[in-house]
Amino acid sequence: MYDQITANKRKSWLLILIFLALIAALGYTWGAYSGDYFGTLTIASIIAIVMALVSYYSGDKIALSLAGAVPVTREQNSYIWNLVENLCISQGLPMPRLYLIPEPGMNAFATGRDPEHASIALTQGLVQKLANEELEGVIAHELSHIKNYDIRLATLVVVLVGTTAILADIFLRSTHFVGRRSSRQGGSNAIVLLGLVLALLSPLIAQLVKLAISRRREFLADASGALATRYPEGLARALEKISADGTPLTRVAEATAHLYFASPFGNTPSILGRLFSTHPPIQERVKALRQMA
Repeated sequence: MYDQITANKRKSWLLILIFLALIAALGYTWGAYSGDYFGTLTIASIIAIVMALVSYYSGDKIALSLAGAVPVTREQNSYIWNLVENLCISQGLPMPRLYLIPEPGMNAFATGRDPEHASIALTQGLVQKLANEELEGVIAHELSHIKNYDIRLATLVVVLVGTTAILADIFLRSTHFVGRRSSRQGGSNAIVLLGLVLALLSPLIAQLVKLAISRRREFLADASGALATRYPEGLARALEKISADGTPLTRVAEATAHLYFASPFGNTPSILGRLFSTHPPIQERVKALRQMA
């Protein structure tokens, strides 16, 4: 179990480095094409800083609002509150803000910027349909996202994806305006071609890297959650029930889909659907959990 946690952390940071290299390459070719390295780096930095600040301080509120989550107190639902509180005490975590999502589908997510500013949202269907040890496994999984700072990493990934897409779009739109100047300055055709290829492919590559990071973190949270409860079978059974249910959520945005415990769009049986899914196949997660038992 500890080996899997270590391996997933290492692979996630490797993917982050690939992400940064992609953005750096796009910025370099854009600067070479336009002949203004300083200007392009300034624009890229401003975009990244603004997006990062908004996501860091308001990303959790946006995600909860998009999901239609409603805050819950101990008096309103002592059963869920006590489950979360007991797991927090055992893991040495502060109590996160607790929310319920009025949806029949079975799902959950954690959000925030650190354990002191974190929230957990559970759907009504999840609370109603799972047995105690199964629900405890899902909550432990979400608390693991908080403890491992996956919630902050998820914000970073969204910022990187957004920055890549914006830079690529600016590059493509600016080619018409800077093309003449670049040609007068003797701009390299090879650099122009490389820049265009990167601008066209980088948003797709960025999205695939985002999906890969999200999947790695789900395996890590499964392992950490099983470690917290000392009962991997409970989480495995919860995953099987969610897969069998397959009810998609009605209020979910593509940008926040990677936050959820399982794909909020329901089962994705097609090969293309699995390729672009934010989560690894449930069968693989169940198999990994049962190998830990």
